Amino acid sequence: MQTIGFVGVGKIGHRICDHLIKGGYRVLGYRRGSLAEFESIGGIAAKSPAAIGAETDIVFTCLPTDAALDEVIQGPNGLIHSARPGQVIVEFGSHSIPVKEKYVAPLAAKGAIFLDGEVSGTPSMVEQRKGAIYLSGDQAAAQKLEPVIKSFSDLYLYLGAFGSSTKVKLVNNLLVGLHIAGTAQAMAIGLQAGVDPALMIKAIAGGSGGSTQFGIRAPWMAERRFMPQHGSAPGLAHYLDGVKELADSVGARTPLLDCLIDIYAQALPGIGERDVAAILEVFEPEQSPVSRTATR
Repeated sequence: MQTIGFVGVGKIGHRICDHLIKGGYRVLGYRRGSLAEFESIGGIAAKSPAAIGAETDIVFTCLPTDAALDEVIQGPNGLIHSARPGQVIVEFGSHSIPVKEKYVAPLAAKGAIFLDGEVSGTPSMVEQRKGAIYLSGDQAAAQKLEPVIKSFSDLYLYLGAFGSSTKVKLVNNLLVGLHIAGTAQAMAIGLQAGVDPALMIKAIAGGSGGSTQFGIRAPWMAERRFMPQHGSAPGLAHYLDGVKELADSVGARTPLLDCLIDIYAQALPGIGERDVAAILEVFEPEQSPVSRTATR
């Protein structure tokens, strides 16, 4: 039985680990918080990232911040201390390309290969194997991982040179942000227009104006179902800032993106810890017949 390491067993990581375990892999996991839920699905708790690296040739990490990534790679108990020839380490969290790039050389000095990875999709999409997995960097290392990745996702793409995964994720999330805001604008109008919300959603989701985000979040908007949070508004706004930096670096004009960034900036204070679908409120009339107190 092949052993796989996973550092950062959070909302996304837990679901990936569940698929790996069901796929017949022995999975060692580490996170700062409790690993009880991870152990309940058959995972094996490890004492540190270095301990995971010492037992595995493949290590996935999914860290929420640049500081967390640095601690996991180069900290006192980091993966750098157990890195060795032939080992492949992939970071699935979203960080800037320069942040990810700085770990390539130190790990390569130990013979390990660091790949730029990204997960496109919500935790529920990952749970349903519908989250897209992007890898970029050393092609031979990515090919080594392909059978493992296909145990937890039906859509895997190798995108080329290191950093390509991050770039594609940024472009993807520009569209995610656009479709969520567009859905909110459309629903704000539709919910005031006197048509049956369920039939309107059915008609649009199956028609030319539908999108993945409309299908997911239009029903939540109609029912004002903004909890639990499936997608973070601050997180998405951060991606849009990253897209702006990428666009500026390649000289692309961004009038639409600039408007979108402004819309999210207006929405963030009111959304709080709710799902990003609560951006609906930015587009609603001040005296809406749809009660805002119904939010769950």
